Amino acid sequence: MDEQDKLLKHMIIEHKMVIADVKLVADFQRYILYWRKRFTEQPVTDFCSVIRINSTAPLEEQDNYFLLCDVLPEDRVLREELQKQRLKEILEQQQQERNDNNFHGICMFCNEEFFGNRSVLLNHMAREHAFNIGLPDNIVNCNEFLCTLQKKLDNLQCLYCEKTFRDKNTLKDHMRKKQHRRINPKNREYDRFYVINYLELGKSWEEVQLEDDRELLDHQEDDWSDWEERPDSAVCLFCEKQAETIEKLCVHMEEAHDFDLLKIKSELGLNFYQQVKLVNFIRRQIHQCRCYSCHVKFKSKAELRTHMEETKHTSLLPERKIWDQPEYYFPTYENDILLCTLSDSESDLTAQEQNGNITIISEDTSKLHALKQTSILNQLLLHEGLKN
Repeated sequence: MDEQDKLLKHMIIEHKMVIADVKLVADFQRYILYWRKRFTEQPVTDFCSVIRINSTAPLEEQDNYFLLCDVLPEDRVLREELQKQRLKEILEQQQQERNDNNFHGICMFCNEEFFGNRSVLLNHMAREHAFNIGLPDNIVNCNEFLCTLQKKLDNLQCLYCEKTFRDKNTLKDHMRKKQHRRINPKNREYDRFYVINYLELGKSWEEVQLEDDRELLDHQEDDWSDWEERPDSAVCLFCEKQAETIEKLCVHMEEAHDFDLLKIKSELGLNFYQQVKLVNFIRRQIHQCRCYSCHVKFKSKAELRTHMEETKHTSLLPERKIWDQPEYYFPTYENDILLCTLSDSESDLTAQEQNGNITIISEDTSKLHALKQTSILNQLLLHEGLKN
């Protein structure tokens, strides 16, 4: 970029040449080489607009500058071709990274090492540390991106507000308390790492996001038969494995972790809400690196998984009274897709009636004073108070 600025300055001073909207040129080097060749074939004035400065001054004080811009059809076509070529290269690079299973990276927050596909590390940082830089499939030049972020953290700089702090602990507390575990969307330095910024000539991700979808209605067809919505994936209770259906996920948990959720549901006669509480209970214990069977706490989830697999503790659930508590109505992780895939069959409803469980209904918020006195949430607060 520094060399580019020097070249532009040189052309203005020495040759009175100005290039409009340089930031929209996808490949500046190819752009310059193309016009360098064309200027040897025809006069500059055949391509550039001539701008006379000091036109009212004496002739010796007047000067001509040459403006090269996309008003010229040839320049416009060149810019579009360079954009298409750059997009092709970026998509090829992205595809290569998506298929690369030799990735090696270290988490910026807990220093845990990851091998295999880049998505494992990115999903880990999003799930375990609430640091989400976007879906892996939307990112390109991932290694460079992670190195850029790591360098900022090494320099004790917050990734969101970009303030610098005196030590690592102060920076860590700041990013946690201020919820600054995300990148600054206004920092143009990150644009080159997101494929969306290469899709349309001259448009950033913000401009694409702000486009009004109503302009598409005129070209919309009535036939929606080819519409295919990409399903959300549920995440394993014990590792980073994802699956599009609960059946596939249950097969994985049974084979990899000796945990049969469907069998547990059947043997214990769990209704929908009890399944929710069980899942949330396990999620919370795993998040806290604690074995829910023997209650031993570990330093990392990797150590916990090793322990539970070696001792077969994944299949040893604690007594029902430990996890069948109101506090586990609330999910451990936001948007836990596994909760949405739990079944609510007729047999569940029958078991619910036999167990005498009370159906959960929303509370009337029209009379807030009375609600404060009678709300079921008071029981939850009392329960937590007694525990603490």
